[in-house]
Amino acid sequence: MNTLLAAEDLSMFGQDPWWLVLIKAVFCFAFLMVTVLFSIVWERKVVAWMQLRIGPNRHGPWGMLQSLADGIKLMLKEDVIVKKADKVVYVLAPIIAAIPAFMAIAVIPFGPADNEVSIFGVRTTMQLTDLPIAMLYVLAIASVGIYGIVLAGWSSGSTYPLLGGLRSCAQMISYEIAMGAAFASVFLYSGSMSTSAIVEAQADRWFIVLLPVSFIIYVVTMVGETNRAPFDMPESEGDLVGGFNTEYSSIKFAMFMLAEYVNMVTVSAVSVTLFLGGWRAPWPVSTFWEGANHGWWPMLWFVLKVQLLLFFFIWLRGTLPRVRYDQLMKLGWKVLIPVSVVWLMLVATVRALRNENYDFQTIVLYVAGAVLTVLLLSFVADMFRDRRGAAAQAEPEDGRPFDPMAGGFPVPPLPGQTLPPVPRRRPRSERELIVSGGPDTATESDGKETDGV
Repeated sequence: MNTLLAAEDLSMFGQDPWWLVLIKAVFCFAFLMVTVLFSIVWERKVVAWMQLRIGPNRHGPWGMLQSLADGIKLMLKEDVIVKKADKVVYVLAPIIAAIPAFMAIAVIPFGPADNEVSIFGVRTTMQLTDLPIAMLYVLAIASVGIYGIVLAGWSSGSTYPLLGGLRSCAQMISYEIAMGAAFASVFLYSGSMSTSAIVEAQADRWFIVLLPVSFIIYVVTMVGETNRAPFDMPESEGDLVGGFNTEYSSIKFAMFMLAEYVNMVTVSAVSVTLFLGGWRAPWPVSTFWEGANHGWWPMLWFVLKVQLLLFFFIWLRGTLPRVRYDQLMKLGWKVLIPVSVVWLMLVATVRALRNENYDFQTIVLYVAGAVLTVLLLSFVADMFRDRRGAAAQAEPEDGRPFDPMAGGFPVPPLPGQTLPPVPRRRPRSERELIVSGGPDTATESDGKETDGV
């Protein structure tokens, strides 16, 4: 694709009768709910298999109805409202978190946009609707959903839920920037923000091949956006009891869990649309079967790709431990954002050179020269920074050691600073070894007793 695509034709959308639009909307809702029910059982089964356990095996054949039983159990539990909570916001928060999770699926194409399927005799597209700025709509909806988590933490009237909500807000800000830069690279290559046009632009080659760095960045950011392990800091039970939903129970708690899993399905569908060819059949199948991308078959390929990405979520949860919060912020601000911006500039340069009809070898030389220049400048900057750091350590300002507990409030040490040694009752060298069966104390020459070790 040497030139950008022409303006997309979206005239086929908005022509369906009202009853067909209603059927499509119900299908999108049912698709998300069924996928969530399956994903919960699949996650518990896969994690149990990874940990050499049995997993769910009581409800339904092979335990396949376990997630349905969990939903019924949560709905039948007592619905408790915290006494000091802001009741209106407390009740609305799970609704605000759940509704945006369902809205993004409206612009995701399940099949080609050329009226190839028939529903009750009416030819229609396998997509609810499409917009010239569909991906901006997805980003906006993803940003709105975080308000439910923040408001849930604030309205609970408790410290730990508030900390969980603030963590989630900071995490969303950190990873939304890198996600937007990854989207921009796709826009440059497809020439459109419409989801159907982006899938059409991948007819010859999927964007995971052309833009591998953008795909990796988006995969990391989608895990952070959904608050899934190893980035599940907003609900870290080790230091926040349960996170933003600590004070919730019954159906309101279930709505938060539903929003998390629906967001997993949504970000997986967006990843399939942007980088994995959308509804198109995989390469080996599309070469020897001409009808693989026609009729109802595209929906099968789309669902299989989404399930593969959901398995990736499950595999991460069962494999990687939870990162620290400072590591989470460092990855977002110091790694993902700089890499995504530099990669976006590189993609824009390549696209501009291709549009000017430069040959491939010339583009490679230009890009390689720019990369080497940036590496050389960064190497020189690191050398000067290391020298300044060594000089600052050799000549302390006032000679006094750093006290992280100054002022009576514990704060973490700054980079390059170390905590003071932990005070002990006695140096290790002065401790005595107590023989088994001997006394627990030893009398010193001055008559004082010291504890044995």
